[in-house]
Amino acid sequence: MSSNRPYLLRAIYDWITDNNLTPYVLVDATREGVRVPPHVIKNGQVVLNLAMRAVANLDLGNEWISFQARFSGVSHSILVPVSSVLALYAQENGQGMMFPAEDSDAEPPPSPPDGGEPAGAPEPAPDDDKPRRGGHLRIVK
Repeated sequence: MSSNRPYLLRAIYDWITDNNLTPYVLVDATREGVRVPPHVIKNGQVVLNLAMRAVANLDLGNEWISFQARFSGVSHSILVPVSSVLALYAQENGQGMMFPAEDSDAEPPPSPPDGGEPAGAPEPAPDDDKPRRGGHLRIVK
């Protein structure tokens, strides 16, 4: 039988959003195939906001969760194997579901749905020598 994890993720996501709460997903960022900006990873994990106002093109598939999101004003394509999801919960009250860590010796995740770079390929490190720009917004009186 196929894993019930993607079905539970979709059901919990719908339940959270139907109650006008904010769905957050906890991901094991050390797992092969996880593609998130390196600067958002803390202690090998990352918490991602899956609210419709925070992401674009959200796809909660059977093998992968994919979407576009902005981090520090920069758009990123996020790709998360369903097997790397540790929890899905409402940010406001913590209600949701924890998932057991899947055996890392299991078969590796399938190829990414976009057919792009291989799973787990690191993103290039930001160039720290470049001066940081100020925000693009200004106060108008």
